[in-house]
Amino acid sequence: MLVGLDVGGTHVDVVLVNHGEVEEKVKVPTQSDNLLESVLSALSAILKNKSPEKLHRLVLSTTLGTNAIVQGKVDPVGVIVVSGPGIDPEEFSVGDHYVPITGYVDHRGREVKPIKRVEVLNAAKKFEKAGIRQVAVIGKFSVRNPVQELTIREILKDKFDHVCLGHLISGNLNFPRRIATTYLNSAVQPIHTNFFNSVRDSLQKHRIEKIPFILKADGGTLNLDASLEQPVQTILSGPAASITGALLDPPDSPTTAVLDIGGTTTDMAILVDKVPLFEPLGIKIDRYNTLVRSFKTMSVGIGGDSVVRVEGDRITIGPERIGPAMAYGGPRPTPTDAIITLGLSADGNREKAMEGMKLVADKIGVSPEKAAAQVFEKTCSEILTALNRMVKEINKKPVYTIKELLTGYQVDVKSLLVVGGPAPYFASKLCELSELDAFVAENPEVTNAIGAACARTTCAVTVFVDTEQGFLLVPEMDYKERVSQTFTRQDAIGKAYSLLRKKALALGCSENEIEMELVEEMEFNMVRGFYTTGKNIRVKAQIKPGIITA
Repeated sequence: MLVGLDVGGTHVDVVLVNHGEVEEKVKVPTQSDNLLESVLSALSAILKNKSPEKLHRLVLSTTLGTNAIVQGKVDPVGVIVVSGPGIDPEEFSVGDHYVPITGYVDHRGREVKPIKRVEVLNAAKKFEKAGIRQVAVIGKFSVRNPVQELTIREILKDKFDHVCLGHLISGNLNFPRRIATTYLNSAVQPIHTNFFNSVRDSLQKHRIEKIPFILKADGGTLNLDASLEQPVQTILSGPAASITGALLDPPDSPTTAVLDIGGTTTDMAILVDKVPLFEPLGIKIDRYNTLVRSFKTMSVGIGGDSVVRVEGDRITIGPERIGPAMAYGGPRPTPTDAIITLGLSADGNREKAMEGMKLVADKIGVSPEKAAAQVFEKTCSEILTALNRMVKEINKKPVYTIKELLTGYQVDVKSLLVVGGPAPYFASKLCELSELDAFVAENPEVTNAIGAACARTTCAVTVFVDTEQGFLLVPEMDYKERVSQTFTRQDAIGKAYSLLRKKALALGCSENEIEMELVEEMEFNMVRGFYTTGKNIRVKAQIKPGIITA
């Protein structure tokens, strides 16, 4: 018995999958100010008359972090960067509380210039004065030696709720992306902690002892306890859940766009020969380029509950979601009100929906029905415009799937797979406007929860070796050991696989689901004078994302 649960900005969706079939499915409204009640009521409904002992697996996904970033509703974060010479750290500034300080660890991991304690304390005073509770600390070469990040955390440990260190977030050397990723990790920490506590308390009330998993942006899963330190890995777990759900029964098409239309956002992805496109370096969310390994997705602030406004004679949709549609007691008109006014959906209070469309109609001088038609068409047009923008962006770069690099491949979308609660209403209009075949997923309102239930546990490790200095380092695991000068790249690959297996098992991956692959390997000689004095080796291995065998 598998349970998948997705916490979105509008609804909590939950399914019970038994012997490969969806046995139960439930949707309850998300109460952002009382997540505990939302999750508790969803689990209560799905597990009614079910024995907790029969639950084999519980996997969660959420769009809460994604929605907060897209809508600019994250908490402020204090950011301390240690960059050293060569670049101006201000070029990579994030947030409103960004403080570069003195100090430098070079590319070999040697501490060339120590940090100044007084600068760290002065930054802390600024943060405390601004009411900041989360701090991100990033050194340029901390993945080679995290000593300065660790020292800063020690200085700040009793002053803030959480101090996040860049070397623990990613083993990649890309400094600007590591800054953005660590910043976002701290920014979504309070949201994720609230989500974590709500889930934990709900499970306790149901006497469920199974350790839950949470979906990551790459379609794999992570032990929920482990996610507390790296919530940034889950910021796109909602879209990843929908993509994973779509993989269970995709259209027979060479290229399909998956459109997950929710209440707050529409999340998009591309399947090539039924395999998702993949962002190997890291996803971009809002204006931030990150090191979060992910399916290639894009989230836009357009959904069924997006606020509809009239600016001059122009209708605008989103990106804010203030509440539900007026048909469901909300304060402002939304695309959902347009759908109900047009008679496409019999749900909700049509009279209230009409009132919402009349507010729009009065400003543009048409009937409520014509206003509704314009709102609905505008919503679909903007979704398709965003999809075209995504495709153009993809075609500027190499195209990757989770299996391989597609050399010279140009994406040309041939079909749409629409998921999400309003999918049946949107599909025909999207088909009409785009002239593409549009399919509605089976159980579209809970595709995300089904995908979460069926996703495989994944993780990755990055191994750095410096044979001249004689050390091996795995930053994501805070692991270090001594090595000899005869240590080779093959030795490093073997070590990566060994540590990856250990990490995967610790995160809850079952032995028969461990399918490892090497995603990066690099080696260069270090030369002093005319002699090779050692080798610098870097390899990265991962558990492949996919669907669990069961």
